[in-house]
Amino acid sequence: MVQIKNTLTMKTILKHDFVVMILRLLLVYAVLMVTHVVFYFYNKGVLGEITGAELGKLLYGLFKFDTISVFYLNCVFIVLSVIPFKFRWKDWYQKMLFWIYAVTNTLGIIVLNLADVVYFHYAFKRLTLEELHFFREDDNNGALIFDFMLENWYLVIVGLLLVAFMVFVYKKIRLGKSTESRPMVYYPVNSLLLCVTVFLWVGGVRGSFVAKSRPYTMTNAAYYAKSAAKTSLILSNPFCVIRTAGVSDFKVLRFFDDEEAEGLFTPYHYPDSTYNSCIGKKNVVVFVLEGFSREHSQHLMPHLNKDGGYTPFLDSLMQEGYAFRNAFANGMKSIEALPSVISSIPSYTTAFPLLPQSVAKLEGLPYMLGEKGYSTHFFCGSYGNQMGFESYCRLNGIEHFYDRSHFEKENNDPAMANIWGVWDMPWLQYMARQLDTIKTPFYATVFTLTSHHPYDLPKEYEYLLGKGTSPMHHGVLYTDLSIRKFFETASTMDWYENTLFVFTADHASTKMAHKETMTTKGNTEIVLFMYTPDGSLKGATDEVVQQLDIMPTVLGLLGNKQPYFAFGRDVFNEKDRFQMATNCVHQVYQCITDSYTLCSDGEKTLHVYAADDTLQKHDIINDVNPDILDVERHLRAILQSYTKHVHDKDFIVQPK
Repeated sequence: MVQIKNTLTMKTILKHDFVVMILRLLLVYAVLMVTHVVFYFYNKGVLGEITGAELGKLLYGLFKFDTISVFYLNCVFIVLSVIPFKFRWKDWYQKMLFWIYAVTNTLGIIVLNLADVVYFHYAFKRLTLEELHFFREDDNNGALIFDFMLENWYLVIVGLLLVAFMVFVYKKIRLGKSTESRPMVYYPVNSLLLCVTVFLWVGGVRGSFVAKSRPYTMTNAAYYAKSAAKTSLILSNPFCVIRTAGVSDFKVLRFFDDEEAEGLFTPYHYPDSTYNSCIGKKNVVVFVLEGFSREHSQHLMPHLNKDGGYTPFLDSLMQEGYAFRNAFANGMKSIEALPSVISSIPSYTTAFPLLPQSVAKLEGLPYMLGEKGYSTHFFCGSYGNQMGFESYCRLNGIEHFYDRSHFEKENNDPAMANIWGVWDMPWLQYMARQLDTIKTPFYATVFTLTSHHPYDLPKEYEYLLGKGTSPMHHGVLYTDLSIRKFFETASTMDWYENTLFVFTADHASTKMAHKETMTTKGNTEIVLFMYTPDGSLKGATDEVVQQLDIMPTVLGLLGNKQPYFAFGRDVFNEKDRFQMATNCVHQVYQCITDSYTLCSDGEKTLHVYAADDTLQKHDIINDVNPDILDVERHLRAILQSYTKHVHDKDFIVQPK
């Protein structure tokens, strides 16, 4: 009984190896926080003042990103600290742990983050793998480092003091002796502690314990900051280095000199007095529909839907609005859709929000309309930043974000949601109610969820199950019905009549039902159309259109005359721009025109198919055709422009 009592004293608990490990990791957090403070005051002119209202969220963001950095860097130390063997208490083993801890945190936390302090001051970005790669290749780095150390001698002193402090406190956190010698108790208990540690580590480095959430990327920092500059304060290393592994060495493609390249393609748009607006100043509501392929629509592809399609209500709107019958997605995943739709920035081999260069000033559609007095909103029925949408929205000037937690304050009914989020039917009704409380004019984007796998439905709509030839067809029918109900509700509200509705898929379906839509081209064919209840916009076109064209076209319809940056074109006002759609399928670039589909590896053309070769069976790459060469030149021009602007983090229109 005496021994049991002693093992429960606070002094003994604090010397337990699991507790000692936690205390030593908290020490790293403290050191890292000091580097954040130094970073802020050194770069305060760029970062701006921090208000009391934003401090709480900022600190929470710091903790989330610091956890990823600390856990990643100390993964070896963490595992060795709790490995379930008794030699953990040996002196030689503890000395080994000390040196692993001291070296990794001195270099990865103190040195790297203090170097970041100075680097950001000049480059306005955090150190990533790209800069470290350059560091390895430059022969002058030794002299440069010495010069920077002399110039910033006080940061060297801060670094030395932090190392001394870390070592001193580490040695004060002493490990006790194991009092449990019974194998039947010792090994199960310590094995359980190891499992708990691994679980916490995995959740920590992902940024979330929710399995369906994406691991944190650099753009997630925008969720916790009120400005793009302050996202750099939240970011810490080694997070920035590790998260940019494989994506930071961004290759700039160059095929032409600058003048020739800009003659073929430029993302700079300068609207003039000849641009026509046919609808005036309206509210804008953009529906991004999960997996809505063109093959689902009888109106767009009647030859594939002789017995009726799966979007009857949307088909009826298309016939009363303006349909783009030859529209294509610029990506294959949801995370690639948002930049294309709201920023007119494509994703190719890597989703744009996952690139470190995406943490930059962006002036997409929400920003442009916000500058014109619009309030800006985004609706997604998942939890918080589960899919990284909120972070990207904030970078683009969206002020108000509505998620599942907001919905549950009104309707805390688990039956209204599935694994992804709130069912489309109740979510769109919630959205209609919210829009009715917003002062006009407003801009809103909604991202639907129910037509995503696992394609289940609320019980009252299970009669739709089994309809169609693809597992997702009943989900598409349900979402189409949900939109019908939304319009029934919205049509009774004052804002409805003066609104431009834009409908686009995020990407094509993952479950194609026809051979012609299973090709690389068919895999990117989507639903895209616009609708105005007052009938001010009606018609259709067979021109090749892409998601990138949404932003320029909407701005043109609203009468915008301000210059802007976009990789798409205003379909109605920029007829002189080359009509094409670009994307990347299976790591191969694809350029689609009204005559050809051309595939390239970025350096050379791999395949060419005629537009009417729907099954892509006849490769005509060997045909000597000036039109094919023209398509190739335009694809290369846009790839050169894209890689250059992404590499330079330059997404702002230049003065003419």
